[in-house]
Amino acid sequence: MTAVKGLSLLSGGLDSQLAVKVLESAGAEVEGVCFATPFFSHSAAEKAAEALGIRLHIVDFTATELALIENPPHGFGKAMNPCIDCHASMIRCAGEMAARLGFDFVATGEVLGQRPMSQNRQALEIVEREAALQGRLVRPLSALLLEPSIPEREGRLDRSKLLSLQGRRRDAQIALAAQFGITEYPSPAGGCKLTEAAYGRKLKDLRDHEGLGSRRLVELLAVGRHFRLPDGTGLIVGRDQRENEILACETALGEFFDSGNLPGPGALLVGGARSADDLALARRIVAAYTKGGGEASRDFMQPYHIC
Repeated sequence: MTAVKGLSLLSGGLDSQLAVKVLESAGAEVEGVCFATPFFSHSAAEKAAEALGIRLHIVDFTATELALIENPPHGFGKAMNPCIDCHASMIRCAGEMAARLGFDFVATGEVLGQRPMSQNRQALEIVEREAALQGRLVRPLSALLLEPSIPEREGRLDRSKLLSLQGRRRDAQIALAAQFGITEYPSPAGGCKLTEAAYGRKLKDLRDHEGLGSRRLVELLAVGRHFRLPDGTGLIVGRDQRENEILACETALGEFFDSGNLPGPGALLVGGARSADDLALARRIVAAYTKGGGEASRDFMQPYHIC
């Protein structure tokens, strides 16, 4: 009998790495897939795949993610994170890849109850159903608490090697990491920017004004300080030389200006009416960040500062 093959979602975090190792111990050949967006870098996944010695497929998931942010069927989490819909869409995409490439199942590193909103039993069932992968979705870290998958029932995946992790404590995962020789992994709080409240405010402001049609404007949310001026103009102010240089290259999106001969930031004006009042206020904001701008001149900025 040929080895059972699994396509496992790999973020680079500890749980997704452990899922690969547990699946391998249960007799599966595993490859990873990472869904990259402006909100989630694939660098950790690449590093993890190299350490695990598995092939990694990187999929650009940006268009799907932006569509979910525009209209999330199951709503948002605490910030602008449509986690349930995002997981279901990623797993559905992985399922389509698995069928096309000859994999027997899709796997994730999800742990039952680890995230109250998106990893409770009901949410896991919704994701499996909406991903159209009933019986072909394996969650090896909590598999013994869930219904057996088809590969388990067929005996091709050794269910006795799968785990029964549950809840938010991570002692068991840390012990397993030592057992499997996994020494490098990011903190569990890191990863997706959509879960960050400050980033979510910027994203919501962009969605409500310029919209999410420009991928580059979405990417620029990670650059600079962001302001929304009274007449609707968006203002991005660079925080250092690198960000100034990035903004200076974005004249196709708006109007770039800097602080002239004084040491200070560059700024990009986007969208809105770009009224004379907004333009004057934008220059005052930039002036406030130049050397010698003075704290008093910052008072007027607070009502307009997004983050």
